[in-house]
Amino acid sequence: MTQSNSPAAPRLTDRAALARHRARARRQGPALFLHQEAADEVQERLAEVNRAFTAPAIVTPFPEAWQAFPDALILPDAEDLGLGPGAHDLVIHALALHWADDPVGQLVQCRRALRPDGLFLGVLFGGRSLQELRAVLAEAESAVTGGLSPRVLPMAEIRDLGGLLQRAGFALPVADAVTRQVEYRGLPHLVRDLRAMGETNALAARHPAPMPAAMLAEAGRRYAAGYPAPEGRIRATVETIFLTGWAPHDSQQQPLRPGSAATRLADALRPRD
Repeated sequence: MTQSNSPAAPRLTDRAALARHRARARRQGPALFLHQEAADEVQERLAEVNRAFTAPAIVTPFPEAWQAFPDALILPDAEDLGLGPGAHDLVIHALALHWADDPVGQLVQCRRALRPDGLFLGVLFGGRSLQELRAVLAEAESAVTGGLSPRVLPMAEIRDLGGLLQRAGFALPVADAVTRQVEYRGLPHLVRDLRAMGETNALAARHPAPMPAAMLAEAGRRYAAGYPAPEGRIRATVETIFLTGWAPHDSQQQPLRPGSAATRLADALRPRD
């Protein structure tokens, strides 16, 4: 047997730590308001499609937030999603794709699971999410310890995600975002909410030691000074990105072949009398 000497690709996520964080959230009572908002938005978008879906599947770490889809096959966001080829006319990847080491691989699995002209809807947190927390933790760690380590998950920018849909083979790809500000009494309350969402630091390259109390206090001071909200509160940005793509089918709108346009651009731009 031949052994490969090529190094393994670096991993973004410590999946075991992520599973522990999600299990802790379930034990203590998960904060699922962002999941429920995403589920409501998905329902609204599906109503606009005006099609009855008979074989949906949902990839989610928190099935309880998606009870409005009682007939859906619910699957965890494992590296191998376990979706049958061509088994579904709708696949929803729900607020887990931002933790994927291989997001294109996840999208490819979803596309292969769709029947022709089946619909994919992906929901994930985008790059503007927790930008305030990312900044103050970096500043506080540098000030207190003189070092810097990854504390907040790096999340994809919307401008890159449409390209990922194309790479995965989806037709008519669309990426759009909804951004909102959430207010908290202080940094400890924000951290408590992130813990209840199962969204605390599960990066493979995270610092192994707990955050020093002095660093947390310094981060809280910087947060309150730099990102204040009314009544002495702080604000946190949450960007939710929605991805839409279709499994290719001959009935879908197709781009024109080069040179097949019936009207020249120069004629279209010519002033009319």
